[in-house]
Amino acid sequence: MILSDRDIYWYLDKGLLRIEPLSEDTVRENGVDLRLGGEVCRFRGDAPTLDTRGEIDPSAYYDCRKVDPDHGFVVAPGEHVLATTLEEVCLPDDLVGLVNVRSTFARLGLFVPPTVIDAGFCGQVTVEIVGGGFPVKLYPGHRFLHVVFVKTTSPVARPYRGKYQGQRGVTPPKMD
Repeated sequence: MILSDRDIYWYLDKGLLRIEPLSEDTVRENGVDLRLGGEVCRFRGDAPTLDTRGEIDPSAYYDCRKVDPDHGFVVAPGEHVLATTLEEVCLPDDLVGLVNVRSTFARLGLFVPPTVIDAGFCGQVTVEIVGGGFPVKLYPGHRFLHVVFVKTTSPVARPYRGKYQGQRGVTPPKMD
């Protein structure tokens, strides 16, 4: 079952779902819009081969930096960048969030691969943005993502307590 705006407000009012900071214009008909945060990580083109069985030194693979809200950042054609949400999202044990780029930005050619916010997760959300056919300049604070909340048939037995729990800012991958 996908939550309606009324359901979302009920979860928010009961303190079961937490989105901070929450703006009145971000709760939509059947989901919540999330805004771009102030940090971005670009994939390094000169990175060495990454061994998924080894330790990852994020600085060898990503150039992470704060974004000036007045100047924004450009996503070049075909470029992949990691970005974060302004909001912290905390889900109860019976909701899952399905994240996608808002249609306005999709119409500009930007793409966000499927991203799931697991039941029990709490933190800022890191997403990958893939550039389209021309450069697009983005700014922190833009309503960029849309999250649809899906109610599970029962609370999950093992809520998310993984390595990204409580993340702040862009979080590059952490290998097991």
